[in-house]
Amino acid sequence: VLALALLLISVDATVLDLAVPAISAHLAPTTPQLLWIIDVYSFVLAGLLVTMGTVGDRIGRRRLLLIGAAGFALASAVAAWAVSPEMLIAARVLQGVAGATLMPATLGLIRSMFADARQRTLAISVWGAMAASGA
Repeated sequence: VLALALLLISVDATVLDLAVPAISAHLAPTTPQLLWIIDVYSFVLAGLLVTMGTVGDRIGRRRLLLIGAAGFALASAVAAWAVSPEMLIAARVLQGVAGATLMPATLGLIRSMFADARQRTLAISVWGAMAASGA
């Protein structure tokens, strides 16, 4: 479950590149809007990773994971049914915020779930492989 959450976050960073022709046809964004649609997710995600890791330490990683998963699902639904470029940009920002909660929560949970160093190494390797394969 943790690895699949990370896979989803990683895929979402690049999947929009495939949808650019359809987005351009349906929403008719300007060039700067199209750049924001594609890049804002990664900007927000990267910018909030450390902050969300701290939040996870304070409120609990499992709780943060559940909040992030629900937020990511909601933001993805908004993005899927966006009717304007601005709405899609806002949805991508929300996806970035939610994605930033998922990444440190999954890694923190792996750290606490696997006390044995060998098992933890394997789990982190799977975690990293999912991130790479999603990207």
